[in-house]
Amino acid sequence: MSNTITKTNFNFPGQLSVYKGKVRDVYFLEDDQLVMIASDRLSAFDVVMPKGIPYKGQILNQIATKMMEKTRDIVPNWLEATPDPNVAIGKKCEPFKVEMVIRGYMSGHAAREYKAGKRELCGVAMAEGMKENDKFPEPIITPATKAEHGDHDEDISREDIIKKGIVTEEDYLRLEDYTRKLFERGTEIAAKQDLILVDTKYEFGKTADGEIVLIDEIHTPDSSRYFYKKGYEERQEKGEAQKQLSKEFVRQWLISEGFQGLEGQSVPEMSDAYIESVSERYIELYENITGEKFKKADVSNIESRIENNVESYLKAH
Repeated sequence: MSNTITKTNFNFPGQLSVYKGKVRDVYFLEDDQLVMIASDRLSAFDVVMPKGIPYKGQILNQIATKMMEKTRDIVPNWLEATPDPNVAIGKKCEPFKVEMVIRGYMSGHAAREYKAGKRELCGVAMAEGMKENDKFPEPIITPATKAEHGDHDEDISREDIIKKGIVTEEDYLRLEDYTRKLFERGTEIAAKQDLILVDTKYEFGKTADGEIVLIDEIHTPDSSRYFYKKGYEERQEKGEAQKQLSKEFVRQWLISEGFQGLEGQSVPEMSDAYIESVSERYIELYENITGEKFKKADVSNIESRIENNVESYLKAH
């Protein structure tokens, strides 16, 4: 098994505070700068699994970096540099307390709600007579409130977001506009790789001077679901499961082992062979999404590699 990074405890020059998320750890520095480290932690059903996945952090960080570059003309983003395979450095923003989830197809959470008899998600109607993984006539935006650490994100409607003052109406309409445009671009990028971008989420923040920017990750297998384009129609007609590129395969495995993050359930044991297979799937995701061969970083001592790379960058800038 390869070395993984599941915990970080750095002390960078000018460090003010640290926030530890489900997968990423964010180090806040002076001058509104932040260092975001993509760990190898695996989260599913809002629960962090006990073991790390080799190269997962590198994969997520590098896909997100490529996608940030490819969408910068649509919306500015927080990213300034990636001095290490697992690290992104950028400007500190005040995050909006909603995740902008957009769905082109009825899959995952939307399909589970539909099967339970619901025909509305976050205030958006879903037509009768749809099958799982069918394409929506138009992509739908189904926002979620950002959960505090350890809680579940919750569905919320556009009306409630505005009524509760979570986001002003003016800002929210901008977020919706950016979300649709980013999803359209993501769909075009995916199509070039013979993939379908099924659904994804975007997070936004505001800089100190009031500019709305894209933050966190974008179009990664953790934040998005992809199908293989080839055979999609055929599989839908036959009522077969779609071939996916996303974290859904982990969720399905957990469900089959009796775990959905509910009270009283415990995380099933993940064998070394299973962990290795998840790592291989993530590498496959990277290569399919980017169209490039994955280059494994040196993982003999990930912590010191990150520390040296970040400190060298900070000294030079």
